[in-house]
Amino acid sequence: MAMIDRVKAARPTEGAAGSAAKAWQRALEMTAPIGRDPALTLPFVIDAVAERFGSLPALLSEMETFSYRDLAALSKCYASWALNHGVGKGDVVALMMLNCPQYLAIWLGIVRVGGVVALVNTNLVGAALRHSFETVSPKHIIVGGPLIDAVAAIQPDLAQDVRIWTHGADGHGFPRIESALAEPGELDDAAYSPPTLDDRALYIYTSGTTGLPKAAAVSHRRLMQWTRWFAGMMEIVPSDRMYCCLPMYHSIGGVVAIGAPLVAGASVFIRERFSASRFWDDVADRDCTLFQYIGELCRYLVAAPPHPREQAHRLRLACGNGLRRDVWEAFQSRFGIPQILEFYAATEGSFSLYNAEGKPGAIGRIPSYLAHRFPVALVKFDVDTGAPARGPDGFCVRCAPDEPGEAIGKIAAGVGRFEGYTDAEASAKKVLRNVFTEGDAWYRTGDLMRRDRAGFFYFVDRVGDTFRWKGENVSTGEVEEVIAACPGVAEVAVYGVAVPGAEGRAGMAAIVPGDGFDLAQLHRHLVDRLPDYARPVFLRLRDGIALTGTFKPQKQQLAAEGFDPAATSDALYCDDRRQGAYVSLDIELRLKIEAGKIRL
Repeated sequence: MAMIDRVKAARPTEGAAGSAAKAWQRALEMTAPIGRDPALTLPFVIDAVAERFGSLPALLSEMETFSYRDLAALSKCYASWALNHGVGKGDVVALMMLNCPQYLAIWLGIVRVGGVVALVNTNLVGAALRHSFETVSPKHIIVGGPLIDAVAAIQPDLAQDVRIWTHGADGHGFPRIESALAEPGELDDAAYSPPTLDDRALYIYTSGTTGLPKAAAVSHRRLMQWTRWFAGMMEIVPSDRMYCCLPMYHSIGGVVAIGAPLVAGASVFIRERFSASRFWDDVADRDCTLFQYIGELCRYLVAAPPHPREQAHRLRLACGNGLRRDVWEAFQSRFGIPQILEFYAATEGSFSLYNAEGKPGAIGRIPSYLAHRFPVALVKFDVDTGAPARGPDGFCVRCAPDEPGEAIGKIAAGVGRFEGYTDAEASAKKVLRNVFTEGDAWYRTGDLMRRDRAGFFYFVDRVGDTFRWKGENVSTGEVEEVIAACPGVAEVAVYGVAVPGAEGRAGMAAIVPGDGFDLAQLHRHLVDRLPDYARPVFLRLRDGIALTGTFKPQKQQLAAEGFDPAATSDALYCDDRRQGAYVSLDIELRLKIEAGKIRL
């Protein structure tokens, strides 16, 4: 308890700092018991909560409601199914279903008896879906009714011994898993050897904004750490109810937003997917007090027309990540949200950051009295090499205050843990060695951040998104934020495109125009707010921007199409420096640019 005692001693007595210190203390107290019993994993914690709360609601949706007793019983049915169908310790079952209470019951049951569940992105089809299965080599695949066709289409390419089960519907001759379940009853604990905290529980895939998804390993220990830590940070009590509309195949929507309330005896309303038009009715009708967000969801709500119930709710806290400062302030004030808990984390990451003080725009900070437990550093990054820069001594160079650099977390006994991917080569690329001393190892986030003198961290950009133009580094995230603040811009994605004969990549912005969009106003807006090298050279106006399942823009295809009018029917524009305006970009102008006849 020495760690918790230090927090108490350092805790201010009032104000935002005092509230933040209490949040850290609660999280430490909730996670301190982890490890005392290596066999106490999340399914058994849910059992214990069910004994206490019994018939009280645990998971709710439009279609069904599970009490704690129901959830525990159904998860044991799936545990029996796993045992009866040859799922032993370490064997993989792939789960591909839309959000619903059954989803959690299925994977809780399978991991209870030592199986590993791969939570497959429900948006995938074709080669990407096939890759997601192949990379984890499942013995069984459980697929929800609306997704059966996508799995059936690639079945001939899957391993012959993998067995496919459907849930909620029939299709393609696959057996229904509900028909194979035993009647609810006590699971024979003597029939299996329960996993320990250090055994693998889940595979959760990276979002795949570039390239094919990677399957990140998640141990039972991480599940316990995530759920208990967030329960403490959010001060969840049994009377709370979480609103969850994020995909349950992701670590936030499927583990944190669900698990944190459950370990505290609270309940969760699960929506299949986010709907801006239904959001406030849902929150009010279901009496939700907590909301798990992604920044884009908050932006959609702020951009939506006024709703008669947008302040007729009991939301006391919104927790999530990716909330830009301008959206943060509008979201909190317009909808009357008392507290926002922004954080930074990655499924496979070795550390997390928490903005418990509620400072708009910051992704978190680490109190000085916890710096030894969460060793994080920002190191200078070389955009040309795509790696952290090293000094004359061969070691990485720490960033000065407010200087952007890649965030890294130390991997060592008692501090950061990195459990890697199924792909050993991909795992090795995430570990940076000989960073500050010979033999040390640090986890590479791939994210550029800056830290101010008060210790608050701010997200700058993804390493792969930052590019060089005119000898300067351009952060797509910072440029997107400026463009999004211009009236009439509904959505924006910024990326770099190659220009023949030019060094680096020129900035290009894909924009979804909204009401009042004006090209001349946008140009003036950018000239006033961005340096010359950071202003997008090219614009592309389109009806929408494709997103991943976790609401990140898919830029890869946009960047590949570049500024070629023949590659798209979208309207393209080029920044004409002589006219001081964006002008229409046709094939003739493109050829002049590629021939070097136009100065960019």
